Amino acid sequence: MKTVGVIGGGSWATALVKILCNNFAQVNWFVRREDQVAHILRYKHNPTYLQSVEFDLNQIHVSNNLETIISRSDVLIVATPSAFLVELFKDTTPELFKGKIVFSAVKGIVPEYNAIPARFFHKTFGTPYKDIGIICGPCHAEEVALERLSYLTVACQHETIANEMARMLACRYIKTTTSDDLFGTELSAVLKNVYALASGICSGLGYGDNFQAVLIANAIQEIENFIDEVSPIHRDVKSSAYLGDLLVTAYSKFSRNRTFGYMIGKGYSVKTAQLEMDMIAEGYYATKCVKEINKKFQVEMPILEAVYNILYEKISPVIEMKILCDKLT
Repeated sequence: MKTVGVIGGGSWATALVKILCNNFAQVNWFVRREDQVAHILRYKHNPTYLQSVEFDLNQIHVSNNLETIISRSDVLIVATPSAFLVELFKDTTPELFKGKIVFSAVKGIVPEYNAIPARFFHKTFGTPYKDIGIICGPCHAEEVALERLSYLTVACQHETIANEMARMLACRYIKTTTSDDLFGTELSAVLKNVYALASGICSGLGYGDNFQAVLIANAIQEIENFIDEVSPIHRDVKSSAYLGDLLVTAYSKFSRNRTFGYMIGKGYSVKTAQLEMDMIAEGYYATKCVKEINKKFQVEMPILEAVYNILYEKISPVIEMKILCDKLT
């Protein structure tokens, strides 16, 4: 993996480029908006996200030409919101992905197919699962920008590829671990956004820390039950890739999903909350997609059901959370 390309112009993509610049002489970076590319090349920072991060222009090749970035890179890290993946890659041919290693940093689910990104890339471009991985937290882009010590988990079924990506990301303020649980870590990264929404809704409604602790304790049980049913392999959900990622997303002030949920709890409509936020809350799309997926597996998921009823059935958060309270243990 001699060259690496990051696809996405948001906060997490910007943070990943910053991390990779510690270990690479040059990082390829696809940013969709032409004006955003021009700003980065002129002022050395992303004008929209993590503006404090300044780049050495000798280390980055920034372009809004997706085909160019893909063709120049041995390994691709995709950090685009899941809702935009199909549109972004609609004109990309499987031939262009041939021989590429693809890592998802999406932390969402592709709504058009109710599929995790790993499955999307496998089905759309024929990339073997052994050449697909995921980069997951617990890690917020804002703390990477501040160079606060953070941990990343790299999951891939191919041990050598996982180890190599972990080495590529490790630096003074990033520690890395590896896993072979591609599907479990990716599904957990999707689900934790749903439970962060629930946490935010409850906070907006005035529930305290005692209740939040019970909510999140039940949430990790739901995650474990679901991913064990979908991908029945041995895993420890108490590790940072699962429980740690859930905790930081549910509690952090940087969590967009918690913020989105908080607004819903305070009485905002879904559309108003979406308009007020300048970033995508992946949990909104994930809630509906996971509910559809669960029609096949029939796992009992009362927190997921409560969030779905609030977001899509327009049931009052006050009423729905009172009902949920009697189902938690």
